[in-house]
Amino acid sequence: MTDFPKHVEFHEEGPREGFQIEPRSYPIEQRARLIDMLAASGLRRIQVGSFVSPKTVPPMADTESLFEIVPRRAGVRYTALWLNEKGFEKARGVPGLDLEPNLMLYASDAFSRANNNRSMIEMRDQQAAWLDRYSRYGLTVAKVYVMTAFGCNLQGDVPLSAVTDLFRWVIALFRDRGLPLPALVLADTVGRGNPEEVKRRIGAVRNLAPEARIGLHLHDTRGLGSANVYAALQMGIDLFDSSVAGLGGCPFAGHANAAAAGNICTEDMAYLCRELGVETGIDLAALVEAARYAEAIIGRPLNGRVMHTRV
Repeated sequence: MTDFPKHVEFHEEGPREGFQIEPRSYPIEQRARLIDMLAASGLRRIQVGSFVSPKTVPPMADTESLFEIVPRRAGVRYTALWLNEKGFEKARGVPGLDLEPNLMLYASDAFSRANNNRSMIEMRDQQAAWLDRYSRYGLTVAKVYVMTAFGCNLQGDVPLSAVTDLFRWVIALFRDRGLPLPALVLADTVGRGNPEEVKRRIGAVRNLAPEARIGLHLHDTRGLGSANVYAALQMGIDLFDSSVAGLGGCPFAGHANAAAAGNICTEDMAYLCRELGVETGIDLAALVEAARYAEAIIGRPLNGRVMHTRV
């Protein structure tokens, strides 16, 4: 019998990653209500928005105002994304925002340049400076991501060694600074992973740092999202990023169609866990209700499966 984890934690990214890829903005009151519905379903970490250039990502221009009207529920952390010092300073000044810094590394040089206009080595070295900045503010890094850890639409195959070399660098960085190792996250940014490769890469990272918590950021771009989650559960993984109703996707991924499926769907994965006897702390019926509300906001059918049937 497969030894699945007893409890799985889902970090909800739909309000940020889901809405940022949309071609237009949606009413702030509707997004605030969606966030509260997600919190009411039992999700304990919700990424509300991002502090990035409004010219580059117009739907996130009102993130500060969104934080002002989102109801707060006890035990829920309301987080945000930033990519530069200006965004970080803005986030620090927002009341009620839970600062949870992450570091972002890239296993594909082509994707790093497309996403950040910097090489993967430049991005890696920049993260070391960010770690020092966070330490000065007394902030603990929550997760370290290696993006395009399973392949890249722009570059093609990403060798396992590119991933392990980056995580080896991360382990040394935190050790040299006397800091606890955060969760190490393999990010399938463009949805190229498959179940066997998921197992192989998780195993390789676990061999590097047996004590570390390993997480996954998966996309369902090619329809293997749930299969990859199942494979990860078989490896004991208990931390996933996901998006309600399957919202989201990377606008710089180089997909052939802008409508390509995005992140793994939170309620579908919560359903999978329920059927496997794995606890999530999520009220699935309430989460499905939130997914259906997200679909009503967007105004078109979304990629979630459970939301279109009976729980």
